[in-house]
Amino acid sequence: MAETKPPAKKKKGPLEVRVRRIHRRDLNRAWEFLKLVFRDVNRETVEYQRPRSKRRFLEVYSSDWIEQLVYEVEGEIVGYSECAFEATGDDNWVNPRWFEKRGMRPLFVEELAVHPNYQGQGVGSFILEQLQHLARTRGCTHLVLEVAENNESALSWYRTRNFTKLDAAIFLAQKVPGEPDLLPPRRIKPRPSPASEGNPTIGVASQEGGPAVTSARKARLVRALSGGGRKKAAPAAKSTPEPQDE
Repeated sequence: MAETKPPAKKKKGPLEVRVRRIHRRDLNRAWEFLKLVFRDVNRETVEYQRPRSKRRFLEVYSSDWIEQLVYEVEGEIVGYSECAFEATGDDNWVNPRWFEKRGMRPLFVEELAVHPNYQGQGVGSFILEQLQHLARTRGCTHLVLEVAENNESALSWYRTRNFTKLDAAIFLAQKVPGEPDLLPPRRIKPRPSPASEGNPTIGVASQEGGPAVTSARKARLVRALSGGGRKKAAPAAKSTPEPQDE
């Protein structure tokens, strides 16, 4: 009986990255992939770079003017690109006339993302070549994209591939001196003395600096000083004796 040998193991060759158009079944995986890729960048930027929102991401899938491509290595998503042949959407960031005046027909790169574990292995270069190929087949003259100014690694990567700065929208901030919402404590007037309570007339101080007197008391003092105190009673009339009968 001939001895059966176990099947020889296939030698694993070099890994390949494959590109294909996104499918509806890929949407959730691609969304989680983008959140992972841009997580660290979004922590350090004023404006969230990508992805903006899942609702917007799902709306893009239904658009006729946007190409969404996924790049896989052995079935795992390692890259993603999204590009538009026209400036579309309510949140687009470009002025088409700027390019028309310069004879440019751009392919707008909305997304270009590489998995952190596959950076430096040629995946990003393959994505860029794919985008350049799309631009040529559609008659576009330039790739145009947006990148955060403080994303130094991405800026360096693009500059070494002949990307140049077109224009800039810079976020400016001015420090405004702060003030408390509530006012500071304030002194209140002293409470009136009990003598003046209930009397609408405020006491008047004497010219000699003496104690204040009320108007009623002042009137009595004036009468006394002018001799106009109480009137003296008139003297009683002398009575005439009645005649007596003799």
